[in-house]
Amino acid sequence: MPSDRVAPTDTLRRAAIGGVVGPVGFVGAWVVGGAIKAGYSPVDDAISRLAAVGASTRPLMTAGFVCFGLSMPVYAVALRRWISAPASWAAVGTGAATLAVAAVPLGQSSTLDTVHGGLATAGYLTLVAIPLLSCRALRDGGRRNVAVLSLVAGAVAGISLGATTLGRHHGFWQRLGLSVGDAWVLASAVAILLSPGPPVGDRRQPPALRRSRSRVTTPSPRS
Repeated sequence: MPSDRVAPTDTLRRAAIGGVVGPVGFVGAWVVGGAIKAGYSPVDDAISRLAAVGASTRPLMTAGFVCFGLSMPVYAVALRRWISAPASWAAVGTGAATLAVAAVPLGQSSTLDTVHGGLATAGYLTLVAIPLLSCRALRDGGRRNVAVLSLVAGAVAGISLGATTLGRHHGFWQRLGLSVGDAWVLASAVAILLSPGPPVGDRRQPPALRRSRSRVTTPSPRS
């Protein structure tokens, strides 16, 4: 009976590759862009400055935004099946917000800069929500330590991104918060790709099987 589910299950699992491609492309863009742009400070300047109108690094950073924005909904397909449906919607949301950030770059007008800031905030909130909304499913699936780590990751990312509003070292806090959030996405994607077991939130399987597929129970013979 399991054989008729192999193909769709494997296809859904492969969608997790979006959680690898997106963060790697995004982080790679701002690391390289920050290193090559003259006069740019990764500690004080926002990542979006790398994609601002007239910036020499705009094509590179815009590509990073688009890579992340398109990859996250793909990853969300696997996240929904393997970990948490609510978290998957947050992943779609942060992807959409990132694409919108790329579409409204800084440097056009003060009004559009304000819109850009609002879209970036939406991206922050939805990224932070991904690990936080995964905690319950991970806990219920028997992965309590991972649930705790997810809670910590969400808290650290949220506090760091919130610290960007303080004015000082905006770039540092932004990079710290986004890196923690992206690291959770990357780690969860790799775990899904490598996991031999069923989804942690699969209610159709008993708890023992959700924790391990190695245990096999044999029904008692009828007398």
